[in-house]
Amino acid sequence: MVPESTAEKPYPPLSHIPAHVGIIMDGNGRWAKARGLPRLAGHRAGVDNLRRVLRAAADFGIPILTIYAFSTENWGRPEEEVQGLLRIFEQMVDREVAKLHREGVQLRHIGRQERIPERLQRKVKKAVELTRDNHRLVLNVAFNYGGRTEIVDAVRQIIEAGIPAAEIDEDVIANHLYTAGLPDVDLVIRTSGEMRVSNFLIWQGAYAEYYVTPTYWPDFDKDELYKALVAYNQRERRFGLLPE
Repeated sequence: MVPESTAEKPYPPLSHIPAHVGIIMDGNGRWAKARGLPRLAGHRAGVDNLRRVLRAAADFGIPILTIYAFSTENWGRPEEEVQGLLRIFEQMVDREVAKLHREGVQLRHIGRQERIPERLQRKVKKAVELTRDNHRLVLNVAFNYGGRTEIVDAVRQIIEAGIPAAEIDEDVIANHLYTAGLPDVDLVIRTSGEMRVSNFLIWQGAYAEYYVTPTYWPDFDKDELYKALVAYNQRERRFGLLPE
């Protein structure tokens, strides 16, 4: 899934490569509709596109990538679409995990396990265990994920751990999030042109740079990723401070 370099043309080097990039993969349904195809065809195209984006991320030296695959709110979609998405995700796990492992990708699942079919849970757990020692690229798959739910789960863990209220600070909360041990996201990319956060990495993205493109996710390629990185390099990150 992330084989040898796929750079067909030179890309000018960039001064700053974000350590952690998040992608809200939006527009699959509209991509399919524009082609007279069913929505699930768009979702399949979106999964297939993930291969080339992972290759591009590896080529550009991005060490951590978090993709928004399925939100806690997506269960409210029509049952046929939900079941189709679950099948597509399971097929992806069956087909791609061995390739990911060979190419040094560490796979992580962030989100709740509940409501995910047990067979799929077992496959995801096996994939995570298989790739846990890989370090070329960390791929967080946000599936059955919601940013508010993540914070609720972190608070519950803190309470269960018996940590006194006076000792709770931002570091304590961060260490109980699904992304514990990873740096906050530097750049969040949203495809399809929608200007919403959509409950994605709302704690980790507090000071992230956001980049929105009208390109639908199935058409988001290496050139589009490079454009996002160029835009990131043009930003002045202040983290609430005044410029020097």
